[in-house]
Amino acid sequence: MDDLKSGSRDKRDNWTPNACLEIAPFWTGKFERLGAWFVGYLWPWNAFHMVTALLYWFYIIPDVQTMRHLAWGWALFLFAVNAAGIFVMYGAVEFFYYIRRKQGTRFKYNGKFPADHPSEVFWFKSQNLDNFLRTYLSSVPLWTLCQVLALWAFANGWGNWVDWRTHWVWLVLLTLLVPAIHEVHFFCIHRLIHTPLLYKWVHSVHHNSINPSPWSSLSMHPVEGFLYFAEVFWHLIIPSHPIVMMFQLNATAYGAINGHIGFDTLEIAGDVPLESHAYAHYLHHKYFEVNYGADGLIPLDKWLGSWHDGSKEADELMKERFRKKKERMKAKSQITTPAQ
Repeated sequence: MDDLKSGSRDKRDNWTPNACLEIAPFWTGKFERLGAWFVGYLWPWNAFHMVTALLYWFYIIPDVQTMRHLAWGWALFLFAVNAAGIFVMYGAVEFFYYIRRKQGTRFKYNGKFPADHPSEVFWFKSQNLDNFLRTYLSSVPLWTLCQVLALWAFANGWGNWVDWRTHWVWLVLLTLLVPAIHEVHFFCIHRLIHTPLLYKWVHSVHHNSINPSPWSSLSMHPVEGFLYFAEVFWHLIIPSHPIVMMFQLNATAYGAINGHIGFDTLEIAGDVPLESHAYAHYLHHKYFEVNYGADGLIPLDKWLGSWHDGSKEADELMKERFRKKKERMKAKSQITTPAQ
């Protein structure tokens, strides 16, 4: 595939798509685009997470009677399944696109590969090893903890569990709203951990990966990891069902790779493309203070002035915002610093 038909490459071999990011069309009145947008909303990523939720519910999650009691047996089983699922999914992308480099740097935003650039900020000077270890030592256990607690609460009647037979319209609607819940929750906790103190001690761990790759997806400080997966507890507050809850959690865990693949398009087989939907979050890793949310389904970034769509105009707005912030910080330091 020719990536220069849909983007351009600079002297550093960094690739940028020609098309700018857009928020969901119902916010801009472009209703003629709703059909194509909705297909992309469902396929392939949300459809994949829906399927994994069903597989978990019917073949992996223990029965309700078992889940009423916290026990190491079923909790460790879920941990093993989660760990294996992440290893297969993330590992496959890492192996084919970062180790074998089957498509080189075609459609790759940053032309460099992390393995070629050791850094002191990572354990063992390796971004890949650091990210892998943080994923399995922290994030996967925290994912499983939130999963176990939510299922235990549901099994004991502490959630508002509604039945598909009598509330199927609401549950279908809620299923379609799962990505919206994720975007709002993620924006709020993400903006919180970008405050100076929390950024320094918590979120900087994730942002060490300026050039993210698959294992960067869940490479987080434990505080961030818990806040991230705590999204699932919304389903104990709103009327829901464990299947929808599992969709929420799997989209959070397996879906974290979307913003960290590093490629705009993956060449699956020949000319068969798989769009990553990674550009919005890649720009966040590149510029730090833009795109705290996701793809603009609930455009909080747009409404609050931190949206970057990849255009030169957005670059200028971002630079102006940074300049004003720097001036405010300078003025504040002059007021708090006593005259000599």
